[in-house]
Amino acid sequence: MLMPSLAMLTGLVLLVWSADRFVDGASATAHHFTMPPLLVGMLIVGFGTSAPEMVVSVLAASAGSPGLALGNAWGSNILNMALILGITALITPIAVRSVILRKELPILIAVTALSAFLVWDGLITRWDALLLLTVFGGLIAWSIVAARGQHRDTLAVETATALHAAAMPLRRALLWLGLGLLVLVGSSRLLVWGAVSIAQTLGVSDVVIGLTVVAIGTSLPELASCVVAARKGEDDIALGNVLGSCLFNTLAVVGLAGTIAPMDIEPSLLMRDLPMMAGLTILLFVMGWGFRGPGRINRVEGSLLVLAYLGYTVWLLRTLAPVA
Repeated sequence: MLMPSLAMLTGLVLLVWSADRFVDGASATAHHFTMPPLLVGMLIVGFGTSAPEMVVSVLAASAGSPGLALGNAWGSNILNMALILGITALITPIAVRSVILRKELPILIAVTALSAFLVWDGLITRWDALLLLTVFGGLIAWSIVAARGQHRDTLAVETATALHAAAMPLRRALLWLGLGLLVLVGSSRLLVWGAVSIAQTLGVSDVVIGLTVVAIGTSLPELASCVVAARKGEDDIALGNVLGSCLFNTLAVVGLAGTIAPMDIEPSLLMRDLPMMAGLTILLFVMGWGFRGPGRINRVEGSLLVLAYLGYTVWLLRTLAPVA
């Protein structure tokens, strides 16, 4: 138990460090090659912060633990929309000014609905996974088209300012990109081995470990980037990180893991975690769309989101059942 715990702790620390270096290096490299700031904000930053979830889930599926992969993806989504956005809104209310983000909100609802439809039979087949990856490819194409037509979108302006402030030479950017990716893969291997070993020792499902410890660890980059963005008044970057991460997790992370190893879905995921994720997605749409004016997540709503995550965590812990 000691070695797996140390491995998981070490993996988490290195994972957070490497993910930060990877995103910084990727963003600076893209900026050097004149990628539009809006595209950097939508893809490199928004999706790049989900690199830990992707690597961990792929390695987990390859190691014969697809439940850990799915728990990591869905658990990260729940944590992103509830705890991370809640904490960010408590620091400073989040105003949704970006036209692009307003378009991503209904897209996230549609993607979540598609995911729920595919898993309702208790399985994620390779065909299901390939469909998720196909939709993800379509989302990438839409992002590229949208980035060309919205140069003055507030997300583009905020991202351009952030890129200018964090500018670095191309050689250093490539170094952080490569080193971050290498450490990311190595730390993910440590994390997966430690998490699976602890789950086996405690006699609990690896899905539970994925929903809790692993999801929290892989979501720390999103928390850090959202808090920093909020403190700088970059509301759209903060929300964009969460929306991009949730889209990436639901489509690419689950899709890649399911392609490697088809998954049997535990009933508890369908009865507890999927409704929670879907409910938060709808709640985020209501808050962010702004039916009576500009979308805004205020401190009261942020408090409710944090309380929702704490309630979900209590619910999860109370329904744990050892596996045979």
